Amino acid sequence: MQELSMHVMDIAQNAVAAGAANTRILLRMDPAADRLELTVEDDGRGMTEEQARAALDPFYTSRTTRKVGLGLPLLRLTAQLTGGDVAIESAPGKGTRVTAWFGLSHIDRPPLGDMAGTISALMQANPERDFCYELHVNDQSFAVNSREIKQILGGVSLAQPEVALFLREYIEENSAPLLEKE
Repeated sequence: MQELSMHVMDIAQNAVAAGAANTRILLRMDPAADRLELTVEDDGRGMTEEQARAALDPFYTSRTTRKVGLGLPLLRLTAQLTGGDVAIESAPGKGTRVTAWFGLSHIDRPPLGDMAGTISALMQANPERDFCYELHVNDQSFAVNSREIKQILGGVSLAQPEVALFLREYIEENSAPLLEKE
């Protein structure tokens, strides 16, 4: 995966497959510490300690349709190439938290990619679930929560193309000032 937004999509889709009703996507950029941290946490069925360790093995997958699972191992390799790593915290019935950190200015760190498109697509494709996206850069932040958007819309589905387009533009417009130096 050439962009971090694709890793977010992969991990969030795993959360949906694990039955998560709520998924939080947190992106922190700290230029002074030269660190980018990406966290995706959910309230899905979770994993045992053994499953969480195995999830970083490219030859392990819980899926029955294929014999390998490359998403998390590729994320870990990408993070390690920049001086970072990946950590997984999970417990059965409690959900999962995947945190990856990267050298922010490292030449091997992939670009963020289309985070606005990724977040709005997750919300549109899963209107019955809630997604919260938070972006923190230094002392500035932006957050969008699908639960709040649904309340504001009063029953209009996030699956509506017009709503998805609005969400994408809203996220992009509010993220851009924070990401100008990205």
